[in-house]
Formats: sequence, structure tokens, C-alpha cells
Amino acid sequence: MSAKEKEKLSFDPDFLRNKYREERDKRLKFEGNDQYVEVKGDFSYFVEDPYIQEKITRDPEENTYHTVIIGGGFGGVLSGARLREQGINDFRIIEKGGDFGGTWYWNRYPGASCDIESYIYFPMLEETNFIPRRKYTNAAETLDYFNILSEKFTLKENALFQTEVNEVQWLANEDLWLIKTNRQDSIKARYVIHANGFLNRPKLPAMKGINDYAGHTFHTSRWDYEYTGGDSNGELNNLKDKTVAIIGTGATAVQCVPHLAAGAKKLYVFQRTPSSIDERNNTNTDIDWFNSQKVGWQDERRENFEGFLTGNFTSKDLVNDGWTEIFRTILGGLIKNGPSKVTILGWVVTAPFYQDFYRVGLKEFIRNKFMKFVTRKDINHKVEIVDFEKMEKVRARADKLVSDPKTAESLKPYYRQLCKRPCFHDEYLQAFNNNNVELIDTDGQGVKEISTKGIIHDGKEYAVDCIIFASGFEVGTDYSRRCGYQISGIEGITLSDKWKDGLATFHGIHSKGFPNSFFYGPGQGPMTANFTHSLDEQSSHVAYILKQLDEKNLKYVEASSEAESEWINTIVAKARNMQSFQEACTPGYYNNEGKPNTNPQNNTYGGGALEYFKLLKDWRKSNNLQGLKTY
Repeated sequence: MSAKEKEKLSFDPDFLRNKYREERDKRLKFEGNDQYVEVKGDFSYFVEDPYIQEKITRDPEENTYHTVIIGGGFGGVLSGARLREQGINDFRIIEKGGDFGGTWYWNRYPGASCDIESYIYFPMLEETNFIPRRKYTNAAETLDYFNILSEKFTLKENALFQTEVNEVQWLANEDLWLIKTNRQDSIKARYVIHANGFLNRPKLPAMKGINDYAGHTFHTSRWDYEYTGGDSNGELNNLKDKTVAIIGTGATAVQCVPHLAAGAKKLYVFQRTPSSIDERNNTNTDIDWFNSQKVGWQDERRENFEGFLTGNFTSKDLVNDGWTEIFRTILGGLIKNGPSKVTILGWVVTAPFYQDFYRVGLKEFIRNKFMKFVTRKDINHKVEIVDFEKMEKVRARADKLVSDPKTAESLKPYYRQLCKRPCFHDEYLQAFNNNNVELIDTDGQGVKEISTKGIIHDGKEYAVDCIIFASGFEVGTDYSRRCGYQISGIEGITLSDKWKDGLATFHGIHSKGFPNSFFYGPGQGPMTANFTHSLDEQSSHVAYILKQLDEKNLKYVEASSEAESEWINTIVAKARNMQSFQEACTPGYYNNEGKPNTNPQNNTYGGGALEYFKLLKDWRKSNNLQGLKTY
């Protein structure tokens, strides 16, 4: 960048690059995800269920089902609903919580709400005729919606609540799966759907003295309202004479800190890395607008949102929120400085003269040409400048809303947009203006020691009545560890062993050696901010396959070796090179705590969620179960 170009900017890009690097480096830890302890054994009290009204007592079950669904979040509920639609009713849903809800069953902390628009986040709105109260929903309404879905599709009669799966084992002599639980159930099933999600296992920082603390403590995913008073709407009146510490300033803390500030006598907020806090601007639903929508409106709106997240700005922004604004800004900068329409047309015309065109197809050929153009023209640098401009506005918001300059500075995020999940909130920053709230910025080191009385940081002991861990969920750990059970397939091979050198699937759903099994999630599948959209597409896809198997009188389905290999090659070929970007990011779960994935095989589908969904739909249209071995 020339000196003249720099003069036009309101910031110094060299200063920000160095600042970003410094802030990242001080947060890097050699341990990566090992800086967190597994929540079991001495730490098992952190995952006890505080929401169960009455513990269920029942005899062990030994029945055999057509399908067992593991998990009662949106993935499990949508699977049950889509199976019902296909006329498949012989299924069990096994859920360790006391009711449906998944992440939302556990995340009931005060202020818990969704940062994705409710009109696209709630699946099957047209089928249920449910009208969300606001543009962005909260935990209470989300749990209400789970009840609406479960009642519409009569799912509770198929559910085993308060039941945790311990082991899933393939019985080759019966072509059945054996599912063992903590209630001594020995349930068999023809098919198993693993809908356990990837935000279901709390993580806990490995810090000295955590079990020595004599006061009260809990994790935000197991909020103790008996201790705090109130509910997910706030009113934490039992804290009025209490000194409270919360560890963490991610999305969860951003939502509950204002309520803790209003309720506690004194609140210490211990911060490792500040979140990016932009405006939320929640609004009530316009009932007339909602009722005026035409059939198919939700699919259109969801696809429109996904389009903006992949750089497709050709249509009107129907959602028009903080998420689409981010991508309009960042990807828009890329497109603005990218090749002209004439250049792209030239690539299309000359494509048949290149061997790559016949190997990867026109769309991928043009995509590869585009990325080479970007690299050659140093457009990434121009996009970086756009990113700086956006984040400078986010940082300026802290100066505007926080009265103490030192606190405001500590709350500023110095990293690229999308290094961490962006947050949208209109009360969090202002909470630090309260006289009873004190930010303890650990300068990127996090809390390392807890005493019997409270938290020790920088040689000072902060005596508190209660410590709350807002440390989130495990994301980058082993699949079996996150789901809480081991899966043993053909000849006893475990899923952990199968995937130890890299994910191996077909469509991210099937994995050879694990017949009659279906996996949900982003691994070799779609990645989207609107995760329920992905779960809806995957559950519809699996329900279709199971219906086809029943109609054809088939009882066995497994990815073929060829299909799995081809899909792995597709994932690798479409892998977007985000390595340098992620390495430059501050540590967090987006980049595996500063140790980003280096194996392209472990990527999500590089063509984007919309392209992935279309691929599945086109596959179903072929109506021949291509790539699957059946009998």
C-alpha cells in the first residue's frame, strides 16, 4: 500500500497487523484443547442435570426397533418428524436430558437467546403455523417450540429421557446395532442416527485448585437457579448480597453478564479474550407481515441467508442482519476487487481447452481461476483493509458505550472478523458502567488458579461467594469424546480408530465399516451459521434413504469404498485454504485453540451449504441410492 493510500485511511494498517499478532501470540498455549479438562470423575458435578423435576425410575429396556435416534435436540426431533412423514413410526429417541431441547435444554442461563433470526432458525414454521414473538428468539421460546414440534409429531411417546448412551456396537450375526445405556438398557436397532450435536459437552479450564474452592460453583450450561433465583429472563434476586465471579467473555457471558450485573452485589468478569460486540436491534414480529408470507417462504428465506454467507449478492437481502452485513462487507470487498465480468466470460469460453475443466467441472474450474486471480492481484490485502474498517467500527462502539477508557480498551477485540463467533448485544458493554461490575482482564492468559476463597490472578485473591464458568462447549476434540460413547463397527473397529488419520465419509453422513449408521454435523458436510437448516436437510435426506430401503425390502446400507474415496477427494479438492487466516487468528474454537486443522480431509464441504444441499437433493432425484452398498 502506498503512502498516499494510507493517508486516506482513518487507521494505520501496519499498527493493526502488529497489534493483532501480539494479541494472538500472548494467548497461544502449547496445550491447545488440552488446556481444558474432561468433565467427568472429580468434575462430574459440573454436568449434573439441575432442570429435572422428577427423576425417572424404570426397568431396563431390551426391545428392538427399526431406528434409534441418539440425541433429542433439533437433529433428533427433526429426524423423528421426518421419519413420521415417511410413515416410519418404529423408532426410539434416546436423550440424556429430561426433555427435548439439546443445546437449548442445557443453555438456560439468564439472557440465553439465539443470534440467528428466528424466522430461519426455527425449522418447519410453515408446518406448525408457529409465529415467533421476536426477530431473535430466546431460550424459553425455543423450548416452547420443541414442545410444539414434539406434540405435532407425537415424539414423546417414542422418547427415553434421562438416559445416556454408553456404547454402540455392531452385531454382524444379526445385522443390528446394540445400544447400551447408563440404565442397563440393551436396545437393538436396524438403523442408528447419531444426532448428538457438537455443542453438548461442557468444557472446563484446567486450573489449579478448582476442586478446592469452598464456595458455590457451576457451569453456565447447568445454571443453578435455586442458588441465583430468577429464570432465563433474569431477576436474579438471590444474588443481591453475593459477590460473584464469571470466568469467560464469549457469547454465553455476553448474554448473562447484564443480568448478573443487575442482580449481584458485586460482579467480577474475568476475561481472556474480548468478544466482538455489534448491535443486535431485536424487534417484535410484525404479525401482518408474517401472515402475508406465501407458501415456501421459509425455504426461500433460509436459502437467501445462505447465499449471502457464500458471497451470492444477486438477490435482495431478506434477513438483513448482522450476519449478512458481515459477509456483504468482507466478501463484497473480495468481489468488488475481483475479476471483471468480461474476464470471467473469457474463462468460461476457454474452459474446454483446459484438462482441469473436464476433471472438476465448470463451476469448480471458475472458482479455481478466481482464487488464482485473487492471489496474483493481492486482493486479499484489499479485503484485509475492508476487514480492518469493519472491526474499527466494532472497537469504536466500546469507546462510545463504556465510560471508563481503560475498561473500554480492554473490551476491544483485536483480531479479524470471523476469527471468533461474532456477538450481537445491546446491553453487554453498558453493564461495565455499573459501579458493582469490575472487568479483570487477564491479558490473554486466562484464570490459572483458584483458592478456597475465590480466584487468584496476578498475585491478588478475589474472594467471591460464587464462581460461574462460562467456558463453552468442546468443539475440536475427538468425536467419541464429545458424544460420550464409543461406536464399534464391523470387526470391532471403533469410529475413533477409523477417523484417527482423517474423516472418512460419504456425504458426511455415512462411513464405511459402520453400516446402517448416519452421522449429522459439519464434518465433511455443510458449515453454516444457521445450523438448524443443515440438520433439517440432513434429517430429510436420511428419512428418504430409510424409506427407500423399506420400500425395496432392503435391510443393510453402507457407503461403498469407491463412494467414500470419491467424497474424500471432493472434500480435499474443494478445501478452501484458510490455513494462513486461521493461524493468524486469536485462539478459540474456530481455529482449534490456535492449532488449526492441517488435514484438508477434515474440512467441511468447500462449496458452501447451499451447494451441498442441492447436491443431496439431486442425489435423491436419481432414486438409485448411488454410492451405497445395500442388500
